[in-house]
Formats: sequence, structure tokens, C-alpha cells
Amino acid sequence: MNKFLLPVALIVLATELMLAGPPVVEAVGDPFPPAVPVEAPGDVTDLALEPKLLIEGLVNPTDIVGAPADDRLFVVEKSGRVRIIDDGELVEAPYLDISRWVGSVGNEQGMLSLLFHPEYTENGRVFLFFTDVAGTSHLVEIHTSENDPNVADIRSLRPILSVPQFGQYHQSGSMFFGPDGYLWLSLGDGGGIGDPNKNGQNPYDLNATIIRIDVDRGHPYSVPSDNPFVESGAGAPEVWAYGLRNPWRITFDEETGLIYIPDVGQEGFEELNVIPLTEGGHNFGWSISEGTGCYAADQCDLFGQTMPVYSYAHNGNGCAMIGGRVYRGELMPRLQGHFFMADFCLGWIRSVVVDTTGTLMVKDWTRARTDRLGTVTTMGSDRHGELYVANLEGEIWRLELEAP
Repeated sequence: MNKFLLPVALIVLATELMLAGPPVVEAVGDPFPPAVPVEAPGDVTDLALEPKLLIEGLVNPTDIVGAPADDRLFVVEKSGRVRIIDDGELVEAPYLDISRWVGSVGNEQGMLSLLFHPEYTENGRVFLFFTDVAGTSHLVEIHTSENDPNVADIRSLRPILSVPQFGQYHQSGSMFFGPDGYLWLSLGDGGGIGDPNKNGQNPYDLNATIIRIDVDRGHPYSVPSDNPFVESGAGAPEVWAYGLRNPWRITFDEETGLIYIPDVGQEGFEELNVIPLTEGGHNFGWSISEGTGCYAADQCDLFGQTMPVYSYAHNGNGCAMIGGRVYRGELMPRLQGHFFMADFCLGWIRSVVVDTTGTLMVKDWTRARTDRLGTVTTMGSDRHGELYVANLEGEIWRLELEAP
């Protein structure tokens, strides 16, 4: 069997981390900021998108992340490379290449996300999520080289969390830091039609969940004491929410205090869940439910489940929701607060304005087939809040409005 081929120094480090014992539960961070109401959307029927092609030549991009202190874009490639776009040009040498360790043969395996530490400009810390050649999911940390901001120091790689997988699908893997300073990470159910391992309704398993951990304390991390299952023991202490199939690109909107959780469906429905950052313990229903109804039966018990605020049926509308970001840039001021998303199969772009009670507006920006942006794999943003779309064809597009 293939194994994750870490350098000797990292194997020693991983051993030390295991010997350090279980994570330490600590009370860390300021109280949660309250969620604020979503503003009623204004009329945008007179607007049209005119996306701008920024770059070509990438290979299976899976994530787009703006550098914290400058205008570079970091683009994750499925094979295990991280590329940099600087001043509209693709830097020839990759920021990082760990393709010899990354398993990317499966459709939903590979390197899936990158995240900068909130104090990156001072400490150079970067977090990566990927599957190895044995199929195990890994969260690791690496530092940017002190001598070159376009190069990672591979010697600094530190393993933080590993989650065994039994299949190549539904690995999920998107991350953000909340205002509490903790890292939030999504994981899919691990694959198989209909969640055969029943991970969705098992909050003791990290698959099919969103976890929340403190990567600044503990060895290799600590668990915040206010996570929902720490005291009750009704789930793994790392788990913040569960009942998810493949939450692709969760995001946090600082303006409203809401978490947006798109979840790719199985047979017929895509869904978007929205909850306040303050509320832990949500069960989003998979695999009892899909979208707003039962998954595998005419009737099921939906009691205690959190229903999506937006959902669409496949039926020719698409096959997999690709999330997105809430727009907070300057190029499209009338679209402030719109959550943008795409569909993997049809390449359309839509935006919705939602709150925790439901959908306030849906805008389909795809007027014709020529407006579709290829086989969309991910969306991201730069430090100014402008939005970018990547596709399997290796293109990066910036969302802009058509000139009046």
C-alpha cells in the first residue's frame, strides 16, 4: 500500500505530536460578535456581468486566495502545487510543490485549499488541506521563506490533523479564521452513494462536519472550551456542526457575522445553509435529508435539522453547487452582500441575498451559453473583496459588471 512519504524530520515531528497526548481544552478568545440583520437587497435587474479573463495556463485549480498585504493571488492546483499571480502574470516557479506527497488521482482528491494566518504578515504561517497518496486527509502548516515571499519553506511543514478516508469523493476542505482567532475547516462524508458509512449523522466522526480548533495553542492544536460538544460529550470536541455531504467552500461574512455553507447534493438537490457564527451544534440533515426534503424515503423525521435557506433541483439546472463568497469589494458597489456561487456542470453564475430565515433575492447572471465560465471548480477573493472564478480549463476570471 502506498504511504504518505514525509521527510524524516517531519516523521520525527509527527511522532512527537502523537506522544504529546490529546488536545488541551482551553478558554481562548473574545466573545462572539453578534450577527446583524441582512440588509434588504436593492434592485439589480439593470445590471449584467462581464467577467474579465485574468490568466490562463493553470492545471486543475481548486482554490484562489488573496495575499493579506499585497495584490498577489495564490492559486492552489489539485496536484499539490501552489502558484502565484502577480500583477496579472503567472509567476513561473511555484510557491510550493508537494505533488510527490499529494494523492490527486481521484476526482475530488488532491490539494484543496490554502489559508493565511490572521497574523501572516508577522509570522508567515500558511495552512494547507490535501489528501495524501494513501487517501488520508491532512491539515498542515507551513511558513513562507524569510528570504523570498514567493517561496514556501518546505522544512517548516508541520502536521496538525489527519482524517482517514475510505474513498476518493466528498473530501471537502475549505477553511477560514473567525474573529475568535480559531480555524474552521469543513470535511465531507468521505464518499459513497448515500453515505454508506453513515458519517453524516455521526458527530463523533470528523467526516461530514465543520470543525473549529485553536492552531495557536496545544500540540498540535487545542479545542476551544465553548465548542458545542466539549461539555456534553454528544460529539467529538472539535466538531462545530455536522450532517453535511460535501460542503465545498464555506465562508464567513464579517459584515453580518454569518457562515455560508454550500453543500453538494447527491440525487437531486443542491443547498446553501446559513447560520450565525455564534451558533454551534447544527445538524444539516445528511443523509436523512437532501435539500429541503427526505433523501431516500417518501417520509423521514426532520426534527432537529437545520434547513437550507436556498436550494435548487438538478433537473437540467446543474449538478454541484460551487461556493462562493459574499461580495465586499468596490468594483460592484450595488452588489454588496450578495453571495456568489456557480455550478460545476453548467458553469452559470448566480448570486443570492439570504439571511438565516430564507432567500431574499436570487439573480442569475448567465444570460446565454456564452456567459458560462467553463467547468467551474472554485471561487475566491482578493484582499479588496473582489471575486474570482477558476475552472478545470485552467482559467481565472475576475467578476466585473458590464459597462453601462
